[in-house]
Amino acid sequence: MIRVLLPAHLRLLIGVEGEIELAIDGPATQRAAIDALETTYPALRGTIRAAATQQRRPLVRFFACGRDLSHEDPDASLPEAVATGAEPLRIVGAMAGG
Repeated sequence: MIRVLLPAHLRLLIGVEGEIELAIDGPATQRAAIDALETTYPALRGTIRAAATQQRRPLVRFFACGRDLSHEDPDASLPEAVATGAEPLRIVGAMAGG
């Protein structure tokens, strides 16, 4: 079981408050976490990663254990603390502008 913390607008979209707990079959990776999120909450399809390419959206970032995991291989293992549920995987909308 892993914990995921989504930005407020995505929690509102799927009607949840606080963290989400997800069961992951197999290794805990970014791809597995997003697959589980999209399976459990179909309204999230296309919001975190592009539906056609499965690539992370440019203004979405993944953080865990004080590290930015956004540019890591989506099939790389998440940190042990995330895989065991001790720490959440944080999905954050980045700010842009100028």
